[in-house]
Amino acid sequence: MSSDPMTSTQSTDALSGKLKRTELQHSASSIPGREIVQVLTEIPAGVESGWHIHPGEEVGYVAAGTVQMMVEGQPTLTLHAGDPFLMPPRTPHNARDVGPETGRMLSTYIVEVGQPLATLTH
Repeated sequence: MSSDPMTSTQSTDALSGKLKRTELQHSASSIPGREIVQVLTEIPAGVESGWHIHPGEEVGYVAAGTVQMMVEGQPTLTLHAGDPFLMPPRTPHNARDVGPETGRMLSTYIVEVGQPLATLTH
């Protein structure tokens, strides 16, 4: 995990067993107690992330594919390449790639320092 934007590493959080997650950037935030992490997530067709939360905001963009975003207590959204999304802190959600291609999402997290980036909830 690096603050050098040219260095990427495989993310090893609760979702890394199901998805390919590449950490692109990781650095301190100007917000006390927060850090910024940018991740490229690749979801194979038909695969779900699993219900999970993040310890801060997730600001995301679907770079490729079609992804169903399920958010607890809200209607399911179908997001296509070019669509943005915003996930509030500690909001349970689940992403499923509906195919036919691998879904790719670029997410920037503004999260609490020292907390796991993702925690499975269901």
